[in-house]
Amino acid sequence: MIIVTGGAGLIGSAVVWQLNQQGRDDIVIADHLGHGDKWRNLAPLRFLDYIEKERFLPLLEDTFKSVPIEAIIHLGACSSTTEQDASYLAGNNFEYSKRLARHALKCGARFIYASSAATYGDGALGFDDDEAMLSSLRPLNAYGYSKQLFDLWLQRNGLLGKVAGLKYFNVFGPNEQHKGEMRSVVLKAYEQVMATGAMTLFRSHNPAYGDGEQLRDFVYVKDAAAMTLFFLEQSAANGIFNIGTGTARSWNDLAAALFAALGRQPDISYIDMPEQIRPRYQYYTCAATAKLRAAGYSGSNISLEDAIADYVGNYLAKARHLGDTD
Repeated sequence: MIIVTGGAGLIGSAVVWQLNQQGRDDIVIADHLGHGDKWRNLAPLRFLDYIEKERFLPLLEDTFKSVPIEAIIHLGACSSTTEQDASYLAGNNFEYSKRLARHALKCGARFIYASSAATYGDGALGFDDDEAMLSSLRPLNAYGYSKQLFDLWLQRNGLLGKVAGLKYFNVFGPNEQHKGEMRSVVLKAYEQVMATGAMTLFRSHNPAYGDGEQLRDFVYVKDAAAMTLFFLEQSAANGIFNIGTGTARSWNDLAAALFAALGRQPDISYIDMPEQIRPRYQYYTCAATAKLRAAGYSGSNISLEDAIADYVGNYLAKARHLGDTD
């Protein structure tokens, strides 16, 4: 049996979808569905059971304690970079993760968890997934710090070499509609273009970058899921690993790919970045992927253009979710 926490989320549902593609449905999903349409991400998927996260840990530590568990893929968390309640993040993202890790290690289950590229902060120290750098990193927000806390806890307790921690970069793709303000720019721009015929990007406030030339490592969720499941297959690959393409692309590239996918001429304008986020804005992110490749991952990444064409043509334009087209 495989447990996927956050299995109704963007990356989690893609992981379950890819497991289904491999013929596996011996999966228990834990998540919090709430009052929105997040449940729609689960509808096309196959799994043994769904459990709300508030009930899951007691069940895991009691009812499931005699059930053989192959792996716990822990992707559930509050991922809002604007969340201000640090105590909530400490409980939800840090304490919850510690209990899951202890249980997985106690029962001999593979433990794979989501760290975050947000732990790299402003990128001044680069984006190298070298565990020796962990204590030097300074996240820019409470969410990133809650992820950093867990990475450091594992390291200080000698457990990081027994688990796989994955630092996801800018993931986008099907099944993110429920994320509200945390939806990708691809989805937000698609909705904006469909409503107005045009889209806006933040103007650069750094003379080293032109408007729309700020750079990100955009990774399609199908690729992110494939990289995640690599660590299920390779149980000896432990430590911290970046999950990205290793290539930085601009917001202008993203916009051009979106308009091309819609068969429209680009219509882009630039607006001032809100002053409150300017001090914490990242002008460049790019995952160092040499460690991932050295561990044996050989998959090729879908290009930004092809990923957006797939996302728009096969999902957004048809209002479908992963699994609906299988």
